[in-house]
Amino acid sequence: MTSAEIARFRGDKTVFIRVQVIMALVGAVLITGGLYLAGNPDWWVGVVGSFAGIAMRGYYIADEQLGFEWVLTNTHLSGPTEHPIALGDIKTVRPVLGAVQVITTRGEKFLIKYQAEPERVIAEIKGAMARA
Repeated sequence: MTSAEIARFRGDKTVFIRVQVIMALVGAVLITGGLYLAGNPDWWVGVVGSFAGIAMRGYYIADEQLGFEWVLTNTHLSGPTEHPIALGDIKTVRPVLGAVQVITTRGEKFLIKYQAEPERVIAEIKGAMARA
């Protein structure tokens, strides 16, 4: 059987930014809280440091992360590592915080990150699996 492309999945910039903001908020709460509980008078540095660190990280990884592309065909799913996953080898497909996690029957785990519509991605993969 020849492979016929069904869909392509790329990261969404809005979702990427939302995830970075959530990480910065969580980091700010944890770092600021830790500094405050430790009695540091400069506890506010946790907020500044968290947002600055995550902003810098986001700036440097955005092109790479948003450039990753996953291709779904009628026989397999292949990601940026070019390691094709046969549809018959997929055990679980589920949403995880704006991403789609794919788990194989061998226990390998893959993330299709920063998806605007993870439920649509899951439906397309499960539909291809049912037809395979």
